[in-house]
Amino acid sequence: MKKLKDYEIGIAKLSNKVHTYEFEMDDSFFDLFGKEIISGGKLLANVKLDKTESLLTFNIDIKGHVRLTCDRSLDEFDHPVALQEVFRVKYGDESMELADDLWQITSGTQAINIAQHLYDYIILSLPMKKLHPRFLEEMDEEDEESEDDILIYSSQSDSSEDEDDDDEDTDPRWDALKNLN
Repeated sequence: MKKLKDYEIGIAKLSNKVHTYEFEMDDSFFDLFGKEIISGGKLLANVKLDKTESLLTFNIDIKGHVRLTCDRSLDEFDHPVALQEVFRVKYGDESMELADDLWQITSGTQAINIAQHLYDYIILSLPMKKLHPRFLEEMDEEDEESEDDILIYSSQSDSSEDEDDDDEDTDPRWDALKNLN
């Protein structure tokens, strides 16, 4: 079983250049975070760390699939994941999150654990409504069938009819307000 320590990158002894890391994420990775959203999967994360004197830039590329539960049928299905993210870390007086993709760490920090960042990027790439692919196919077929039934808005209208309807339906108390203009 994998542990969070497996997703740690030691930065203290790294030289100032680009370093490449590869992390495999499988069911044991998702066990670390609970299985409320993702019940499993198989992903590969390629991480390029560009280290400079004052900044660490993590270019993260994740590909694979995750196992989700359909919101409609509660059947499990594999959902493809392919994403690229950039995460930056700069040095400062205290450790804190400055923005979604920018963190600050102290100069004495020995290692950075990126497991939570990988998990967050995967979660954020998922659709809000998780539907099994068979339901998506049905929705596409329904859209094709109902294409002729679509009502299209037209800005062309007979203005004389609209004006007549407006005059008949208006309250006489509002007529006095129209005369103010």
